[in-house]
Amino acid sequence: MIINCYGNENSTNILIQMVDDHDLEVIESEVATIESVITDFCLITVKVNNWNHDLSPWKADAVFGNEDFAGGASETLQEILKLCQDKSKHYYIGGYSLSGLFALWVAYQTDIFEGVAAASPSVWFQDFIEYMRDTHINCNKVYLSLGDKESKTRNPIMATVADKIREAYTILKASGVNTILEWNQGNHFKEAGIRTGKAFSWLLKNIFMEDI
Repeated sequence: MIINCYGNENSTNILIQMVDDHDLEVIESEVATIESVITDFCLITVKVNNWNHDLSPWKADAVFGNEDFAGGASETLQEILKLCQDKSKHYYIGGYSLSGLFALWVAYQTDIFEGVAAASPSVWFQDFIEYMRDTHINCNKVYLSLGDKESKTRNPIMATVADKIREAYTILKASGVNTILEWNQGNHFKEAGIRTGKAFSWLLKNIFMEDI
């Protein structure tokens, strides 16, 4: 794994994000968006070797292209937990697209993370909404967002994303989770860094407000 840290390395607020090359291209805008709200954080990015393999919670057929989802998220999570050994710190996980879905899934596997920042998460993933409905989440803060044009696609599975994220929001609210669903302008590829920065910012703002 290639790991980088942005922000205050001595902060007790640790943000963890799985990233690919595109995420790293826009990471400066993400960090700047967070810093415009709160500066006390350390963002740890972990480079993913195989997006569809490392971040998918279970095996599923390909939705775009020919590469199936291999269901390697459990192995990835074990590596991530090695970054969360200091019990004096507060850990939050987030990401964009399939990384956002992975972050949501992680919160159902462990209680080490106090919040999830899921920006434009791939909640169209096979059976994921049903999984959310049938399983207990282990954190009490979840940020969800989606672009208002993301469902306007010829791909019949990905076209369900707006309905699916509304369902996800409803499930979390019914479970008593402090959650928000924010709609951004544009399709899935617009301002990914800013959107992810907004997601983490919302988590941190809520945490600091609780401490007042």
